[in-house]
Amino acid sequence: MQDPIRTRCEDGILEVIIDRPKANSIDLATSRKMGLIFRDFRDNPDLRVAIVTGAGEKFFSAGWDLKAAAAGDAVAGDYAAGAFVWQQEARELTKPTIHALKRPSALPEIRSGTVAAAASIKLPKRTPYHIAMDMLLPGRWLNVEEAHRWGFVNEIVTADKLMDRAWELARLLTSGPPLVYAAIKEIVREAEGSTFQTAMNKITKRQFATVDVLYSSEDQLEGARAFAEKRPPIWKGR
Repeated sequence: MQDPIRTRCEDGILEVIIDRPKANSIDLATSRKMGLIFRDFRDNPDLRVAIVTGAGEKFFSAGWDLKAAAAGDAVAGDYAAGAFVWQQEARELTKPTIHALKRPSALPEIRSGTVAAAASIKLPKRTPYHIAMDMLLPGRWLNVEEAHRWGFVNEIVTADKLMDRAWELARLLTSGPPLVYAAIKEIVREAEGSTFQTAMNKITKRQFATVDVLYSSEDQLEGARAFAEKRPPIWKGR
């Protein structure tokens, strides 16, 4: 059988391609493999940025394989620390990840009698309530212009330039300070449920693990030295 996940690594960048025709849907085995791939990405200091995309021209990924689930492939919510967990629950994943989507997306779970769990939590925080409901309740498709308007995608490019642009952005990110990226991701994630002052206090008291590492790092000193010496910094991630 064809491998449902293909990867390649180059210059500190991991490209992950979901390749499971027809719709790149995720079954239990694929989810488990995705989880292992991102665990290795997390733990490999030589990998700085990941790009995730889907093979083919029609779908990024249709989401969980409901036909496989109906056949007993997995119980509801059993994602095996994989496809959905690394996107929604991998709190220790502190490296940048880029999603390169070739087609618009949908939230079709309601049509299959289940709930789009993560979307139901996150969408009302990211968009006006009535917009979130308009997406969740009908389970409708979003075209690219609407996805961009509501901030679900950062930019729109033509299909033939999609991966070139994703790699261009990934290379830009690999030139940045990895410890700062880690601190930014933890602060943003944890501050979502905190008041401004509570989050600021945790930063100044170094109560975020990534901030504590950053403030004691060689990179923190290197950044200051490079600025004073008017030269590009050399980041070591330590």
